[in-house]
Amino acid sequence: MELSHRNDRLQSNNGARETEVALAVPLWLPGQKSAKQQAADSLSSLSQLSETEGKLRVAEVIRELHWQIAELQASQSLSKQQTSTFAAIASDVDKRVKAGDLARADALAAKGELLSAQATQSQAETQLEAAKRQWTALTGLAQTPDATFASAESPSPRQLAEHPELLRAEQLVDLARKRLDLVAKSNRSAPELITKFRQDIPGHGQGSAYSLGLAVRIPFGTDDRNAPLQAAALTELDIAQRKEQVLRAQLSARMESAKAAAEASQLQLQTEREKAALLNERAKLIRAAFNAGETSLPELLRAASAAAQADYSAARQEAAFGLARARLQQAYGQLP
Repeated sequence: MELSHRNDRLQSNNGARETEVALAVPLWLPGQKSAKQQAADSLSSLSQLSETEGKLRVAEVIRELHWQIAELQASQSLSKQQTSTFAAIASDVDKRVKAGDLARADALAAKGELLSAQATQSQAETQLEAAKRQWTALTGLAQTPDATFASAESPSPRQLAEHPELLRAEQLVDLARKRLDLVAKSNRSAPELITKFRQDIPGHGQGSAYSLGLAVRIPFGTDDRNAPLQAAALTELDIAQRKEQVLRAQLSARMESAKAAAEASQLQLQTEREKAALLNERAKLIRAAFNAGETSLPELLRAASAAAQADYSAARQEAAFGLARARLQQAYGQLP
């Protein structure tokens, strides 16, 4: 908008005055409007894909914390169970010490194992509560999801072209192309249609005259004006294309690595389960032999400790397998 005013106050002071108001509206260059609309649509699509990618990044943090809590829950449950087991052993040993079947040293050894199990249980409970508080702060949920349900969620193979991160990278390339096209369509300043309203007063005591005018302003320019803008747009497109190529290779490698890790974790879980079952059966047999007076207390405590460690290893591997499958889903770009 333009506003101008002239008068003769400093010259003849006859009361002559001119007042003019003008409104200039830019006009679209050929193809410029459609190019700008396409760039805006591409930017809108990029915003939606960025939201999906953001959700996927949040899901990665949630998955890691969820399976950390699952491991701590299993450890807490097993430590409680082991405390109960060693409490029963300590109680039996006390009775046999009082009966004169075992020495006082055996009672102290059993009591020591019980205290160690109680300390482990207390530590597991503290770590679990801390992780739950972190979960609540992160998600706003008071309870964690069922780890059994999450572990049953099988990752389904997904095409690389459907990955949210790659889709966003491809959209960035599309946006860079649209912006380059817009620069090409805007190779000079846009012409302007100008509407003017003018009031003229010739002098004191004379009436006002009004007029309405139209004008077109066509700016002139050379390619030098558009060269820096085009160079910047070409650079943006080249960077977007290179990032898309690198990301494609990274995502493909990430999928293969996560798949191999999940398969290896599953095999290790089977091994840990079998080992825990064997050591628990051995501990039961030695416990029966101890009750019958056929074996010593140290042998029983070693067997119980070995079974407890095997249970812990199996529980940790169970959580590790669930986390491996969750990471495979993350690599596939799947939301939970």
